[in-house]
Amino acid sequence: MTIPPPLQPEGGLNLALAVIASSSAPLLLLDGDLMVIAASASFCQEFQIEPVELPNRQLSALGKGEWDVRQLSSLLHATAAGAANVDAYEMDLDREGQASRRLVLNAQKLDYGDPDHIRLLLSVSDVTDARLAEKLKDDLLREKAVLLQEVQHRVANSLQIIASILMQSARKVQSEETRTHLHSAHSRVMSIAAVQQQLAASRLGDVQLRPYFEQLCKSLGASMIQDPKELSIEVNVDDSKTKANISVSLGLIVTELVINALKHAFPGHRNGKIIVDYHSNDTQWSMSVRDDGIGVSADPAGAKPGLGTGIVEAMAKQLNAEFTTIATEPGTKVSIVHM
Repeated sequence: MTIPPPLQPEGGLNLALAVIASSSAPLLLLDGDLMVIAASASFCQEFQIEPVELPNRQLSALGKGEWDVRQLSSLLHATAAGAANVDAYEMDLDREGQASRRLVLNAQKLDYGDPDHIRLLLSVSDVTDARLAEKLKDDLLREKAVLLQEVQHRVANSLQIIASILMQSARKVQSEETRTHLHSAHSRVMSIAAVQQQLAASRLGDVQLRPYFEQLCKSLGASMIQDPKELSIEVNVDDSKTKANISVSLGLIVTELVINALKHAFPGHRNGKIIVDYHSNDTQWSMSVRDDGIGVSADPAGAKPGLGTGIVEAMAKQLNAEFTTIATEPGTKVSIVHM
């Protein structure tokens, strides 16, 4: 393998001039006194400088003095002396009658075998539009966050009002069947309020399931269990996290299954317990709600699926999970499994 001889000073300078002449990016070649030796055509076009005005002029004298920036000159002199580098230096270029432009500059000292003649290569990038786009994006995100917070606040207030109206109506009606339906509707509204509260408190894209289910079951118990000594709800959940949209479906499933157990598994003030369980391993997870109540009815008419069961089946299908119900003697266990 033949090693080419090092470039002579004249050859190195010619190479630098050729690079600048062919560059589509704004480039300047400066000497150690920051005198302009050459400039790319894109530099002249970008900053509206006539090419004939460039050679043998100080950088600070270009245009109408807009390049006369003391800090930039200090950095370039330090680079020429080998004491510093201009690396992503940002500055505003202010020109009379024109909007200010945000520039990013990089400079390096060229080593081409002529220590007596210092050469600096200065590149300039106009990032004004990019910075404006970033600011617009940040402003939109902040506005979205404020609007979302306002919506969440209004939703929470609306749910509380609806729950209060349902409870007042339940106290006034004479029909026991109507009262039962109103209590059931109140419980669902309160559970949705608990879901909304938990999701609003989550600042990240993932939701911690244990406190989420605990708050949900606490809300259901407070609205549907008259005597906590008779009935209780236990939450057995690991440290799993999941996406917010998935947690909504899981919350709706838990709500319907717990309400169903509270309504049907413990007639006549029967004592018992409901256990909500969730565990995951990578992408696999399983959730169940089981009770030690009277179990699934043997009567086909009594075992006919209701609205709650339909909701659970639809949510399980949406999650690509398998929905099963088994008798546990005593009680019933409903499982949702995603493999």
